[in-house]
Amino acid sequence: MSQSNPISSQNAGGIDCSVLDHVLLIGINRPAKRNGFTVKMFRELGEAYTRLDDDPNLRVGVLHALGDHFTAGLDLPDFAPLMQKGEKAVPLGLVDPCDLGMPGYRRRQKPMVVAVKGITYTLGIELMLAADIVVAADNCRFSQLEVKRGIMATGGATLRMSQRAGLGNAMLHLLTGDEFDSSEALRLNYVQKVVHVGQELDEALSIAQRIASQAPLAVVESRLNVLKAVEQGPLAAMHDFIHAQKRLATSEDAAEGVRSFVERRQANFKGH
Repeated sequence: MSQSNPISSQNAGGIDCSVLDHVLLIGINRPAKRNGFTVKMFRELGEAYTRLDDDPNLRVGVLHALGDHFTAGLDLPDFAPLMQKGEKAVPLGLVDPCDLGMPGYRRRQKPMVVAVKGITYTLGIELMLAADIVVAADNCRFSQLEVKRGIMATGGATLRMSQRAGLGNAMLHLLTGDEFDSSEALRLNYVQKVVHVGQELDEALSIAQRIASQAPLAVVESRLNVLKAVEQGPLAAMHDFIHAQKRLATSEDAAEGVRSFVERRQANFKGH
Protein backbone atom coordinates (compact mmCIF):
# COMPACT_ATOMS: atom_id res chain seq x y z
CA MET A 1 0.00 0.00 0.00
CA SER A 2 1.70 3.13 -1.16
CA GLN A 3 0.76 6.62 -0.18
CA SER A 4 -1.24 8.58 -2.75
CA ASN A 5 -1.80 12.30 -2.80
CA PRO A 6 -2.56 13.63 0.69
CA ILE A 7 -6.22 14.25 1.43
CA SER A 8 -7.01 17.94 1.53
CA SER A 9 -8.44 19.39 4.72
CA GLN A 10 -11.82 20.08 3.13
CA ASN A 11 -12.11 16.45 2.00
CA ALA A 12 -10.81 14.87 5.21
CA GLY A 13 -14.24 14.67 6.82
CA GLY A 14 -14.89 15.05 10.50
CA ILE A 15 -16.79 13.94 13.57
CA ASP A 16 -19.76 16.10 14.58
CA CYS A 17 -20.87 16.14 18.21
CA SER A 18 -24.04 17.47 19.80
CA VAL A 19 -25.60 17.04 23.23
CA LEU A 20 -29.20 16.11 23.94
CA ASP A 21 -29.82 16.16 27.68
CA HIS A 22 -27.35 13.55 29.01
CA VAL A 23 -26.65 11.94 25.63
CA LEU A 24 -23.67 12.74 23.40
CA LEU A 25 -24.52 12.24 19.73
CA ILE A 26 -21.40 11.46 17.71
CA GLY A 27 -21.86 11.81 13.96
CA ILE A 28 -19.52 10.42 11.30
CA ASN A 29 -19.47 13.12 8.63
CA ARG A 30 -17.92 12.36 5.25
CA PRO A 31 -20.94 11.23 3.24
CA ALA A 32 -19.40 12.06 -0.15
CA LYS A 33 -16.90 9.24 0.47
CA ARG A 34 -19.36 6.84 2.12
CA ASN A 35 -17.99 8.05 5.45
CA GLY A 36 -14.63 6.40 4.84
CA PHE A 37 -12.43 7.20 7.84
CA THR A 38 -9.42 9.43 7.40
CA VAL A 39 -6.71 9.73 10.04
CA LYS A 40 -8.22 13.07 11.07
CA MET A 41 -11.66 11.52 11.55
CA PHE A 42 -10.40 8.62 13.65
CA ARG A 43 -8.45 10.99 15.90
CA GLU A 44 -11.57 13.12 16.34
CA LEU A 45 -13.58 10.00 17.14
CA GLY A 46 -11.14 9.21 19.96
CA GLU A 47 -11.53 12.75 21.21
CA ALA A 48 -15.33 12.41 21.18
CA TYR A 49 -15.23 9.14 23.11
CA THR A 50 -12.90 10.78 25.63
CA ARG A 51 -15.29 13.70 25.97
CA LEU A 52 -18.10 11.28 26.79
CA ASP A 53 -16.16 9.75 29.66
CA ASP A 54 -14.75 13.04 30.99
CA ASP A 55 -17.92 15.17 31.04
CA PRO A 56 -19.93 14.38 34.20
CA ASN A 57 -23.10 15.66 32.53
CA LEU A 58 -22.86 13.03 29.81
CA ARG A 59 -24.11 9.52 30.56
CA VAL A 60 -24.46 7.71 27.21
CA GLY A 61 -23.03 8.06 23.71
CA VAL A 62 -24.81 7.44 20.41
CA LEU A 63 -22.62 6.83 17.39
CA HIS A 64 -24.31 7.37 14.03
CA ALA A 65 -23.50 8.60 10.54
CA LEU A 66 -24.60 11.32 8.16
CA GLY A 67 -25.72 10.39 4.66
CA ASP A 68 -26.85 6.99 3.40
CA HIS A 69 -24.09 4.79 4.83
CA PHE A 70 -22.46 4.15 8.20
CA THR A 71 -18.90 3.80 6.91
CA ALA A 72 -16.98 2.08 4.14
CA GLY A 73 -14.14 1.63 6.64
CA LEU A 74 -10.66 3.09 6.60
CA ASP A 75 -9.48 5.29 3.75
CA LEU A 76 -6.49 3.03 3.11
CA PRO A 77 -4.29 5.49 1.19
CA ASP A 78 -4.57 7.93 4.11
CA PHE A 79 -3.87 5.24 6.71
CA ALA A 80 -1.14 3.36 4.83
CA PRO A 81 1.82 5.37 6.23
CA LEU A 82 0.63 4.80 9.81
CA MET A 83 0.09 1.08 9.19
CA GLN A 84 3.53 0.68 7.66
CA LYS A 85 5.12 2.35 10.71
CA GLY A 86 2.93 0.50 13.20
CA GLU A 87 1.49 3.76 14.52
CA LYS A 88 -2.04 4.64 15.65
CA ALA A 89 -4.30 7.51 14.59
CA VAL A 90 -5.63 8.10 18.10
CA PRO A 91 -3.06 9.75 20.41
CA LEU A 92 -2.02 7.94 23.56
CA GLY A 93 -3.97 8.93 26.65
CA LEU A 94 -7.34 9.12 24.91
CA VAL A 95 -10.17 6.59 24.95
CA ASP A 96 -9.68 3.96 22.26
CA PRO A 97 -12.90 3.77 20.16
CA CYS A 98 -12.23 0.06 19.55
CA ASP A 99 -11.84 -0.51 23.32
CA LEU A 100 -9.02 -3.03 22.97
CA GLY A 101 -7.22 -2.34 26.24
CA MET A 102 -3.94 -1.55 24.48
CA PRO A 103 -1.15 -0.01 26.61
CA GLY A 104 -1.34 3.77 26.81
CA TYR A 105 -5.02 4.02 25.90
CA ARG A 106 -8.00 4.47 28.16
CA ARG A 107 -10.96 2.13 28.02
CA ARG A 108 -14.41 3.62 27.71
CA GLN A 109 -16.44 3.60 30.93
CA LYS A 110 -19.85 4.86 29.78
CA PRO A 111 -22.31 3.06 27.50
CA MET A 112 -22.28 3.48 23.73
CA VAL A 113 -25.24 2.77 21.45
CA VAL A 114 -24.62 2.59 17.69
CA ALA A 115 -27.01 3.15 14.78
CA VAL A 116 -25.81 1.58 11.53
CA LYS A 117 -27.21 1.75 8.01
CA GLY A 118 -26.24 0.99 4.44
CA ILE A 119 -22.60 0.12 3.87
CA THR A 120 -21.01 -0.92 7.17
CA TYR A 121 -17.61 -2.34 6.33
CA THR A 122 -14.47 -3.27 8.29
CA LEU A 123 -13.97 -0.54 10.91
CA GLY A 124 -17.74 -0.01 10.96
CA ILE A 125 -18.29 -3.57 12.19
CA GLU A 126 -15.44 -3.26 14.69
CA LEU A 127 -16.82 -0.01 16.13
CA MET A 128 -20.26 -1.53 16.61
CA LEU A 129 -18.84 -4.71 18.17
CA ALA A 130 -16.79 -2.52 20.54
CA ALA A 131 -19.96 -0.67 21.59
CA ASP A 132 -22.68 -1.99 23.88
CA ILE A 133 -25.92 -2.00 21.87
CA VAL A 134 -26.39 -1.83 18.09
CA VAL A 135 -29.49 -0.86 16.12
CA ALA A 136 -29.29 -1.71 12.42
CA ALA A 137 -31.36 -0.45 9.52
CA ASP A 138 -32.77 -3.23 7.38
CA ASN A 139 -30.67 -2.11 4.39
CA CYS A 140 -27.25 -2.76 5.95
CA ARG A 141 -24.46 -4.34 3.94
CA PHE A 142 -21.81 -5.73 6.28
CA SER A 143 -18.36 -6.96 5.28
CA GLN A 144 -15.12 -7.59 7.17
CA LEU A 145 -13.12 -7.54 3.96
CA GLU A 146 -9.53 -6.92 5.06
CA VAL A 147 -8.35 -10.21 3.52
CA LYS A 148 -9.38 -8.79 0.13
CA ARG A 149 -6.92 -5.92 0.68
CA GLY A 150 -3.98 -7.99 1.88
CA ILE A 151 -4.29 -6.96 5.53
CA MET A 152 -6.06 -8.27 8.64
CA ALA A 153 -8.71 -6.81 10.92
CA THR A 154 -6.98 -5.29 13.95
CA GLY A 155 -9.83 -3.28 15.47
CA GLY A 156 -11.34 -6.18 17.39
CA ALA A 157 -13.22 -8.26 14.81
CA THR A 158 -10.95 -11.28 15.25
CA LEU A 159 -11.69 -11.14 18.98
CA ARG A 160 -15.36 -10.28 19.11
CA MET A 161 -16.91 -12.03 16.13
CA SER A 162 -16.23 -15.45 17.62
CA GLN A 163 -17.41 -14.29 21.07
CA ARG A 164 -20.76 -13.28 19.61
CA ALA A 165 -21.28 -15.87 16.90
CA GLY A 166 -18.96 -18.84 17.48
CA LEU A 167 -15.76 -19.88 15.75
CA GLY A 168 -17.22 -21.19 12.52
CA ASN A 169 -19.41 -18.15 11.85
CA ALA A 170 -16.51 -15.81 12.58
CA MET A 171 -14.20 -17.69 10.24
CA LEU A 172 -16.83 -17.73 7.50
CA HIS A 173 -17.03 -13.95 7.30
CA LEU A 174 -13.45 -13.09 8.29
CA LEU A 175 -11.76 -15.46 5.85
CA THR A 176 -14.02 -14.89 2.85
CA GLY A 177 -14.59 -11.16 3.31
CA ASP A 178 -18.12 -11.77 2.01
CA GLU A 179 -21.02 -9.37 2.35
CA PHE A 180 -23.96 -10.17 4.64
CA ASP A 181 -27.17 -8.40 5.55
CA SER A 182 -28.94 -7.15 8.67
CA SER A 183 -30.84 -10.39 9.28
CA GLU A 184 -27.57 -12.34 9.28
CA ALA A 185 -26.01 -9.78 11.64
CA LEU A 186 -28.98 -10.21 13.97
CA ARG A 187 -28.68 -13.99 13.82
CA LEU A 188 -25.00 -13.75 14.72
CA ASN A 189 -25.68 -11.39 17.66
CA TYR A 190 -23.64 -8.62 16.05
CA VAL A 191 -26.66 -6.30 16.30
CA GLN A 192 -29.49 -6.27 18.83
CA LYS A 193 -32.33 -4.73 16.81
CA VAL A 194 -33.22 -4.33 13.14
CA VAL A 195 -35.60 -1.55 12.12
CA HIS A 196 -36.79 -0.02 8.86
CA VAL A 197 -34.19 2.22 7.26
CA GLY A 198 -34.57 5.77 8.55
CA GLN A 199 -35.66 4.64 12.01
CA GLU A 200 -32.27 3.41 13.28
CA LEU A 201 -31.09 6.68 14.85
CA ASP A 202 -34.42 7.35 16.58
CA GLU A 203 -34.41 3.83 18.03
CA ALA A 204 -30.78 4.12 19.16
CA LEU A 205 -31.50 7.48 20.76
CA SER A 206 -34.57 6.08 22.52
CA ILE A 207 -32.46 3.28 24.01
CA ALA A 208 -29.75 5.74 25.03
CA GLN A 209 -32.26 8.00 26.75
CA ARG A 210 -33.70 5.08 28.68
CA ILE A 211 -30.19 4.16 29.83
CA ALA A 212 -29.46 7.80 30.71
CA SER A 213 -32.49 7.90 33.03
CA GLN A 214 -31.05 5.12 35.20
CA ALA A 215 -28.50 5.60 38.00
CA PRO A 216 -25.23 6.49 36.17
CA LEU A 217 -22.88 4.87 38.70
CA ALA A 218 -24.86 1.63 38.64
CA VAL A 219 -24.97 1.65 34.82
CA VAL A 220 -21.20 2.02 34.54
CA GLU A 221 -20.51 -0.61 37.21
CA SER A 222 -22.91 -3.07 35.57
CA ARG A 223 -21.36 -2.52 32.15
CA LEU A 224 -17.81 -3.00 33.41
CA ASN A 225 -18.75 -6.15 35.30
CA VAL A 226 -20.23 -7.72 32.18
CA LEU A 227 -17.09 -6.90 30.20
CA LYS A 228 -14.88 -8.32 32.94
CA ALA A 229 -16.85 -11.56 32.83
CA VAL A 230 -16.37 -11.77 29.05
CA GLU A 231 -12.67 -10.91 29.08
CA GLN A 232 -11.46 -12.42 32.34
CA GLY A 233 -14.14 -14.99 33.17
CA PRO A 234 -17.18 -15.24 35.48
CA LEU A 235 -15.13 -15.87 38.63
CA ALA A 236 -13.12 -12.67 38.20
CA ALA A 237 -16.31 -10.66 37.70
CA MET A 238 -18.01 -12.33 40.66
CA HIS A 239 -15.20 -11.28 42.99
CA ASP A 240 -16.21 -7.64 42.38
CA PHE A 241 -19.82 -8.13 43.48
CA ILE A 242 -19.55 -7.31 47.19
CA HIS A 243 -17.15 -4.38 46.84
CA ALA A 244 -19.09 -2.81 43.97
CA GLN A 245 -22.46 -3.25 45.62
CA LYS A 246 -21.21 -1.79 48.89
CA ARG A 247 -19.90 1.28 47.08
CA LEU A 248 -23.09 1.72 45.09
CA ALA A 249 -25.36 1.16 48.10
CA THR A 250 -23.76 4.08 49.95
CA SER A 251 -24.21 6.50 47.04
CA GLU A 252 -26.70 9.36 46.92
CA ASP A 253 -28.34 7.74 43.92
CA ALA A 254 -29.01 4.55 45.88
CA ALA A 255 -30.74 6.61 48.56
CA GLU A 256 -32.78 8.32 45.84
CA GLY A 257 -33.64 4.90 44.43
CA VAL A 258 -35.08 3.82 47.78
CA ARG A 259 -37.00 7.09 48.19
CA SER A 260 -38.50 6.82 44.72
CA PHE A 261 -39.55 3.24 45.46
CA VAL A 262 -41.25 4.25 48.72
CA GLU A 263 -42.85 7.33 47.16
CA ARG A 264 -43.87 5.44 44.01
CA ARG A 265 -42.34 7.94 41.59
CA GLN A 266 -39.65 8.11 38.91
CA ALA A 267 -36.20 8.42 40.39
CA ASN A 268 -34.14 11.54 39.69
CA PHE A 269 -30.54 10.34 39.64
CA LYS A 270 -27.57 12.73 39.83
CA GLY A 271 -24.64 10.40 39.37
CA HIS A 272 -23.38 10.77 42.93
